[in-house]
Amino acid sequence: MADMGHMEGVYQAQKKNGEIYYRSSLTYRRRHISLGSYRDALLAHLAYRAASRLIAPGSEITLEDYRPTSVLSFEKWVVLLNFRDNGIYLGTPIYIRPRFFYYYMSPGHVLKFDSDDLFYYASHKIMRRGGHYFVADYGMQVNIASRYGIKNYAVPGVDFDFLNGDPTDFRRENLRVRNTYHGVRAFTEKGIRRYGVRIHVNGYYKVGVYDTVTEAAIAYNKAADILQKNGLSKNFLRNYVEGLSPAAYADIYSAVPVSSKILNYFSE
Repeated sequence: MADMGHMEGVYQAQKKNGEIYYRSSLTYRRRHISLGSYRDALLAHLAYRAASRLIAPGSEITLEDYRPTSVLSFEKWVVLLNFRDNGIYLGTPIYIRPRFFYYYMSPGHVLKFDSDDLFYYASHKIMRRGGHYFVADYGMQVNIASRYGIKNYAVPGVDFDFLNGDPTDFRRENLRVRNTYHGVRAFTEKGIRRYGVRIHVNGYYKVGVYDTVTEAAIAYNKAADILQKNGLSKNFLRNYVEGLSPAAYADIYSAVPVSSKILNYFSE
């Protein structure tokens, strides 16, 4: 890799197919920071100059000063300003505030988290698909809501609430989880709160509708037991119901009904 001496911060590199490209980087507070790869040397140098202005002594450039036309990516803009202002280098677009931090998905899309989550999101890049946020963890996409006891199928306003009405605020004080059980969804019918249960086989199967969340949680367990007994080789997670004696659990388990589709299911 040859140093482009006439353009500070620019290094020439070569792809496996022989194509030449240019990498931009700088050293700040004794840390070497990559700024990105560019198709020509001038763009790489302009990225270096933009980054240098951000971290220059006395710089008053802020996150709000970023423009889409900047050759420096917004993610690097956030990383550098956080390093400048807070003295901590993080590889993801996080800006630390007292007692919480911002995670910038884009200039206009910002998530908020407790300081206790800093280490996790500093090493896990957040992605978005639809209305859900994911990180890559051990080769799988993991919904970040699961960190807060929220199920993948949970519905805002039904299974959990953002107390201040802000769906980007994942601080624990702002989250209220109403339903922590697998397969259970609460709903209101003619002013009465009831609980529907479904279980995933090849698609979702309805288990039933129940008057209490305890009955619903146990009905899910019963459906999972029946499906496995009938030959389905799937490892269903079971619901743990606190505060019930084994005898009380057994009474509910025996009495709670499940759909005939579950009862008559046989694995091929």
